[in-house]
Amino acid sequence: MADKKKNSKRDSSFGLIIYKNTAGDRIFDIVNIIFFTIFMILCVFPFYYLFINTISNNDLVNRGMVTFFPRGIHLNNYLALLNVTGLGQSFTVTIMRTLIGTALMVAISGFAGYIVTKQHMWKRKIWYRMIVITMYFNAGLIPWYLNMLMLGLTNSFWAYIIPGMVAPYNIILVKTYVESISPELEESALLDGATTMQVFTKIIWPLSKPILATIAIFGAVGNWNSFQDSLLLMNDASLFTLQHRLYIYLNQTTDLGSLMDSAMANRIASGTLSNRIIKYTISMVTVIPILLVYPFMQRYFVKGIMLGAVKG
Repeated sequence: MADKKKNSKRDSSFGLIIYKNTAGDRIFDIVNIIFFTIFMILCVFPFYYLFINTISNNDLVNRGMVTFFPRGIHLNNYLALLNVTGLGQSFTVTIMRTLIGTALMVAISGFAGYIVTKQHMWKRKIWYRMIVITMYFNAGLIPWYLNMLMLGLTNSFWAYIIPGMVAPYNIILVKTYVESISPELEESALLDGATTMQVFTKIIWPLSKPILATIAIFGAVGNWNSFQDSLLLMNDASLFTLQHRLYIYLNQTTDLGSLMDSAMANRIASGTLSNRIIKYTISMVTVIPILLVYPFMQRYFVKGIMLGAVKG
């Protein structure tokens, strides 16, 4: 603190205290920049490595000659995936699961988060505590499976949607955010004769876009990446998710040619397309869509989390 005072001066025009960076501050900044630059490279490079290997000459990839830069760029590997048995169906199932599951989760979390802020709600504290307590207790995998079995959700697309519709953590985030909105807005609407649902749809919902976008990201990423429910509940291959299909391919002990048509199997046999390249390409297909969505939602994500944190 004494060092800060020695290296500071007051701006007389605005009454602000301006601190001058010391040598130690500059060294700390440089170390931080170097550390986080290295950390960023370590996070990004695996995705970059997969991508350049999927668009490079397959013969060079098979020989391990593609490391940092793509060589012989082409997109034939991605076009070849159209011939992989069941991949298109799994892609459709995953997209539908992500869109429907995320939309319903956001709608229910938004309304539930708003309702539990109302003091006149019947047994509000009890209902809210019942929601929160589910975050701390988990029955386990076998009871969960038996419950899904008794509900008839095995080999059903709705097994992907119904269990995730109520998300306690997201409800808490929405509740915290709604409490930061000025209550006078709601009071004035109620005085004008608006109903609770009208207040929610016309006032609360538009003002809650940052936090709703935040939980939408949580839900979309969770639905897109999930494969355990597909692995445990689905015996029908037409209901396999993309991640489940990738899991099967990555753990396939036999030749992947058995999963493809004869033309593609011949390409594998001739060496122009290896199992490794197919696995790389499928991995990129599962990652790219969610990476493309996140940048457009990032500003809402940061704003929603920060406002909720300040209020909390």
